[in-house]
Amino acid sequence: MPNKPTHLDETGAAHMVDVGAKPATQRRAVAGGRIVMAPDALDAIRSGNAPKGDVLSTARIAGIMAAKRTADLIPLCHPLALTKVTVEFTWEADGISVRATAATTGPTGVEMEALTAASVALLTLYDMAKALDRAMVLEGIRLLEKSGGRSGDWRAA
Repeated sequence: MPNKPTHLDETGAAHMVDVGAKPATQRRAVAGGRIVMAPDALDAIRSGNAPKGDVLSTARIAGIMAAKRTADLIPLCHPLALTKVTVEFTWEADGISVRATAATTGPTGVEMEALTAASVALLTLYDMAKALDRAMVLEGIRLLEKSGGRSGDWRAA
């Protein structure tokens, strides 16, 4: 851990960190989360009978698009040339979990891109199914693993 905040300059003002001198390495991050919903809403999505159409395909595309726009959403993130983004869903007894992976070769990590992809995919699931269940809950959005860069590999417990 650094001794001083990395995103503050000598006057205490927020700034984007200069990563120009850092070596480009392969970097990968995986984030996940889940949405809990009523059984009827889950059944409608699973059977393809949700009012707004193909819920999972729409959420997958939204997550991928969001990863590509992370620097537009999070003020101090660097725009990255992503080499891969995937968004996968798993059916659960009371909802749907998402696992988003982002990868790049560059001087800074892709954790925020993976987290953004997972978050927006879950938000899109909510949007696509809110007519069926307005009480859905998004939960557990977090970084699951990352690799590459100076800090090396990390995996959530």
